[in-house]
Amino acid sequence: MSSRRATNIAGSLVAASFSAVLILSFPAGADDQGPGSGKGGKPVDAAPTGVRTTTTLPERISVDNGSGKTAITATVKNGGTKDSGPIRLLVVGFDGLTVKSVEGCDAIAKKDLPAGSNSGFSCPVGPLSAGASKSYDVDATFDLRKTGKICLPVQTSDGKKTFWQQGPVPFGTTNPSPNAPATPLLLGTDNTPAAPGGDELPRTGVGRDVLPLGAAGVSLLAAGAAGLWWSRRRPTTREAQEA
Repeated sequence: MSSRRATNIAGSLVAASFSAVLILSFPAGADDQGPGSGKGGKPVDAAPTGVRTTTTLPERISVDNGSGKTAITATVKNGGTKDSGPIRLLVVGFDGLTVKSVEGCDAIAKKDLPAGSNSGFSCPVGPLSAGASKSYDVDATFDLRKTGKICLPVQTSDGKKTFWQQGPVPFGTTNPSPNAPATPLLLGTDNTPAAPGGDELPRTGVGRDVLPLGAAGVSLLAAGAAGLWWSRRRPTTREAQEA
């Protein structure tokens, strides 16, 4: 095999592995949040007979590593057999998760926020018929240096009774990705902030870009090593003749 052909093969291997790094390191976007989950939810005050309100949150969200922005879908449902009567849904943020806006909802005044929360919105759901549900688009930010929680209480319209409350339930990851475009977070997982440089390989040359760790990074390194071996291997007599 000629040295030129060997070099081309090595280059193809590196390119393929680099593509794998890009694909694997880019997490699911806001539109791919997985099925809704009622994790962390529980009934509080007794609801009227035939009314059973619950809420769901996406199983995963994606936080932009540059801006910290994320999108969350909050859903309230009446799984009972009767109309719920006038109810409201609260969307409340804690710690590193700050709720910026909820479509069709009003911001809760700072003095009226639940203890320990940093932001919140009140959504007038109105009467929810049996089996019906209503979803709200939540714009939020997540400080990946902290843990972050969200809470969804379902109350009477005057706030005197809480029929259901999901949370405060955390979003987070145990595998931070500071060098990726975004970080995927899972519902019910305490966030582990990324340590400075914890996701980087040491620099081995002047101006050399660092590479992300992980299976894809290992493949890229292996391909690079193979390319180096191919390009430096001395050809056999037969190979020299063919070249």
